[in-house]
Formats: sequence, structure tokens, C-alpha cells
Amino acid sequence: MNRFEIIDNLVENGNGYLRTSQVLKQGISKPTLAEYVSKRNMERVAQGVYLAADAWPDELYLLALSNSRIVFSHETALFLHGLMEREPKYTSVTVKAGYNASHLRNKGIRVYQVKPDVADLGVVEVQTSFGNKVRVYDKERTICDILRYKDSMDVQIFQYAMKEYMADSQKNLSHLMAYAKKFQIEPAMRTYTEVLL
Repeated sequence: MNRFEIIDNLVENGNGYLRTSQVLKQGISKPTLAEYVSKRNMERVAQGVYLAADAWPDELYLLALSNSRIVFSHETALFLHGLMEREPKYTSVTVKAGYNASHLRNKGIRVYQVKPDVADLGVVEVQTSFGNKVRVYDKERTICDILRYKDSMDVQIFQYAMKEYMADSQKNLSHLMAYAKKFQIEPAMRTYTEVLL
């Protein structure tokens, strides 16, 4: 297999996306990558990230590729888990406290910061609507997050998410209550679960 065929495989396996780091790991030089990008009419969509001409842009995946420390959360996590009726107005992410997220806020992204000991609690990978995998909080962590921030949320989004989660055959109430205890919202969570179950 020649170098261009190796890169073709990376693009195909990457759903139309190509990262410079992947190419370098294959022992292919940056000048060869530049030639490939030019000949295949790929678009540079972020630093070290290229998109094939025939691929659909996936904003969430691109954001995740450019910011490896973010975890999609709150309304964006609800959407990714199918617990929201429509696409959210804002993209919401969570990062560890101390992370400089001004570049994200400047793009209109809602950024939540949490203590390092809970930053990775409940992180899973799910597919975006374009089939790309991104890091997101699981349903139980997301339900805890929206309960913690329910005063700053649209009440209809909150109610719909709670009802959908409680009707979900895949829900894990023991995880939900363990997270609620960790975030010190156990009494409020019990109230909601008792009403909706």
C-alpha cells in the first residue's frame, strides 16, 4: 500500500476527517500530508484537522477533536442521549476547574467547570448524528447535572428529559442515586424519581 492509500484508509475510517497526528504515527511526513490534502481538495477545519470534500461537517466532533479535555454535558448531553426534543440552542461542555476555557466561551459555548475529582465521573462515548464518537456524560450524570442547574434551564426541557429518562428501559437508578449523593442532591433527586416512577 502506498502512502496515499494509507491516508485514504485513515480518512475512510475517520468518517471523512483526518488528523495530522494520525498521519505522522503512520510514518508519513508533513510534506506528503500537504500534497495529499491539496490533491484530494481537503479543507483544513482546525489546527491539524482536515475534512474530505465529500464529508459532512460535524460541529460537535470537530469541537471534540480540537479540545480533547472537554466532555459534552447538560443540554448537549441530553440531545446526544435522545432525551431532548430538539437540538439545543447552545453547545454545553464541562471541563476541570482551572482549565482556561475563554476560547470556548468566545465561540458562544456554555462552559461548566467542576472539581477534578468529579470531572471524569460518568464519561462515556456516544455517536453524534453523523456517526462520530465523542465524550459525553452518561444519562445518569446528565440528569444530575440538569437537576443541579435546573433554575437556569428551560423548564420544558428539564421536564421532558426527566420523563424520558424515567421511561427509559436502560436507566440505572442505582447509578443515578450514587451520583446524586456525590453531588449532594440526593433528597431532591428522590423527590423527582418518586413522583415520576
